[in-house]
Amino acid sequence: MRHDTPTALIGQSAALRELKEEIERVAHSDAKVLITGDSGTGKELVARAIHQQSARSERPFIPVNCAGLTETLLESELFGYLKGSFTGAYRDRPGKLEAADQGTILLDEIGEMPPLLQAKLLHVLQDQQFSRLGSRSVIKVDVRILAATNINIPEALANKRLREDLYYRLNAFTLHLPPLRDRKEEIPILLKHSMSRMAERYARSPLPLSPALLQACHDHSWPGNLRELNNFLKRYLILGDENLAVSELQPKNDGTGGVRGDSGSKGGESGGGLKSLARTAKDGAEAEAITHALEQTNWNRKQAAALLQISYKALLYKIRQYGIAEAKSHHKLSAGAGGGSWS
Repeated sequence: MRHDTPTALIGQSAALRELKEEIERVAHSDAKVLITGDSGTGKELVARAIHQQSARSERPFIPVNCAGLTETLLESELFGYLKGSFTGAYRDRPGKLEAADQGTILLDEIGEMPPLLQAKLLHVLQDQQFSRLGSRSVIKVDVRILAATNINIPEALANKRLREDLYYRLNAFTLHLPPLRDRKEEIPILLKHSMSRMAERYARSPLPLSPALLQACHDHSWPGNLRELNNFLKRYLILGDENLAVSELQPKNDGTGGVRGDSGSKGGESGGGLKSLARTAKDGAEAEAITHALEQTNWNRKQAAALLQISYKALLYKIRQYGIAEAKSHHKLSAGAGGGSWS
């Protein structure tokens, strides 16, 4: 989600009011905060709100995506390096921890950080000091560390994917951002807010939000949460076709022969003609290809993303979009001890 689209904290549901109060309480301390929630709910925006309400607000806020880089690149990104410390290191470069001195750093998708780096990060949390790659000199920093994740934490701890000692260091406070499906009463407010901002950004007149469009948005399950909602509105604003927008939100095949959607309609009742049939066939083929790639890689999502030649984040989104995670759980139950690890 774009930093200039702060829709995460728009709305007045009980869950969101409680979250805002918790943000205000933790912002004025230097306590570490773990922000949890589904992908696309706006965890980075919660972290920014904490930073903006803190005494560090005039200092840098630096987000780091722990899933978007290889282990080597992530290590050099965090800690920096000296010239000549590895192939391609043509000059000294400070890391994100140095750049965030006196400010705040967000370790996004902390559950995807490799175990060796988790151990190294633990020392930073304990001592607020580290060394650049290729250097023995110790650098001291004063950084507030926030972390965010969408993983199942008990499962990640049990599987040693997330170090227990690191988790307890990061988890002085936990803030949970509820998914959009659990605060649907806010959808009209979010749509109006985002439409206004996007129309201004693209120098267009805001499009109407008709009762039919609002109802379709209410009935949709929004597996991609606010990120999906903003992308949906962007397409609607650019294409200007309300019928196409409503059609886009109709229930789709979930990759297991069923129909995904929380409106309660069955697949045979949805209709939609040739366009709907083509979309369903495309979704089914895509879900089948993803499932096959996951099975080929023993359900290793990073390897499957490479095999499919898509980004890791895109794969996570599509797994949720088509309900493949649920299908995989069924696969494990059927396969018994032979099931692969969900890594």
